[in-house]
Parts: sequence; C-alpha cells; structure tokens
Amino acid sequence: MKIKIRHFIICTTLTGIICMLSACKEPLSPKPRAYFRIDFPEKKYELFKSDCNFSFEYPLYGVVKHADVSTAEPCWYNIVFSDYKATIYLTYKSLHNTDLSGYMEDIRRIVYKHTIKADDIIETRISIPEKRVYGVLYDIKGNAASSVNFYITDSNSGFLSGSLYFNVKTNIDSLAPAVHFFREDIVHLIQSFSWE
Repeated sequence: MKIKIRHFIICTTLTGIICMLSACKEPLSPKPRAYFRIDFPEKKYELFKSDCNFSFEYPLYGVVKHADVSTAEPCWYNIVFSDYKATIYLTYKSLHNTDLSGYMEDIRRIVYKHTIKADDIIETRISIPEKRVYGVLYDIKGNAASSVNFYITDSNSGFLSGSLYFNVKTNIDSLAPAVHFFREDIVHLIQSFSWE
C-alpha cells in the first residue's frame, strides 16, 4: 500500500509538471519588449490671453510659461506637460516691416532638417478665413526629434510657430500614443487661436 501511494504521488507530480510544460497554449519563450501604458487625462481647455495680441486655448494638464532661454523674445511661450516630459514651444514674430515668406521658409527649413531620421513629412494646409488664421501643420513620421510642427499667420501682422518635443530618447514606437494625444491639443490650439 505504501508503494502504491508513493508511486501515485511521484507520477502525479511528474505528470503535472509535464502537463504544465507541454499543455501550454503558448510556447514558453521570452515575451517581446513592451512599453508602459500611459493614462492620459480628459481633454479640458482654458483660454490663454498673451500680452502679444493673440489668444488660444490650452489643455488644463499643461502650464503656459514664458520661454526661459537667453535668446527668448517677450512673446515666446512654452506649454509644459511635466507629467509627460513634453513641451510645445511657441515663438511669435511681428510682421511689421518684415518678410512673411522668410519666416515661412525658416520653419520649413527647420522641419526638413528632420529628414535624416524622418520616414515621411506630411504637410497639412491650415485655413480658417473667418479668424484670419492660415498656415501649415507638419507631421513628421519616424524617430525625428520633433513629431509635430506648425506655423500660423494672419498674413499681415503676426506669425506664430510651434513644435512638440519630448524630453526623452526618441523612439516613435513608445511615443506614438503621446504624439497622437498632444497633436490633438495642437490642432485645438490652432482652431481656437485668435488674433487680437
């Protein structure tokens, strides 16, 4: 009787191990690398009125600050998303006695510097005639430093450009959800933009 019980225990244990190893639905192999899930907040916006004759709506989970670099001009702002290590950099130029085409070409040149790492650059025209808002939105695909750039102008008095950057190593696979999320905020900024 003791032999049968020992034999049963050993057989049951070995059979259990073999069944666990062989009856798996998925092969026992390392899983591919994955990225952490990012929980994004609900989209809510607040009006920002600058001292520079324009206003726009920005997301409540961001903070609008004056640009803090030594070369910054008074009408340069950053929308900082510290929880996501992201920033939308905004630069404003007055068009009085200046050349609009020069500013437009500067932004285009900056965007196309990303072609070294970019897979594609998609240009979308912006035209909101009732608000006098015209420009271009650039979607930069691939592992470029900045994935979204834009400029808007009223063609007469003001020119605003912006770019989205993350303070992390660029990896489009892991950043794609965040790029998409903050791109929506840039589109909202453009649609809510108003020249004073």
